[in-house]
Amino acid sequence: MGKQFATDVNQLGQFLTTLEGCVRELNEARSALAHVRADQIGTDRLDEACDGFQERWKYGSEQTKKMIDAISEGVKATKQNYQEVEDALEKTLTQIAKKTSGGAAK
Repeated sequence: MGKQFATDVNQLGQFLTTLEGCVRELNEARSALAHVRADQIGTDRLDEACDGFQERWKYGSEQTKKMIDAISEGVKATKQNYQEVEDALEKTLTQIAKKTSGGAAK
């Protein structure tokens, strides 16, 4: 049964790194777009469209960042909980092994 349910704590750590990279890339993209002024692009109609896009992109990327941050916090807590369970289980199994083998286990 134990083989059917397994959690790779290292994979959770890698997932966190990926999420943090996404936030970093979103921030970099927003910064790059912030330096391009709509009035530098061309026609009035195109400038208006770019201004609208900038506003929507800013709002959307802020909302995405909030969601990624919330997911990251949940994954961090989950990773920590799994690690605590693994550590406690290892300690308990080591103690049981010592008691049943007369102290021969490390």
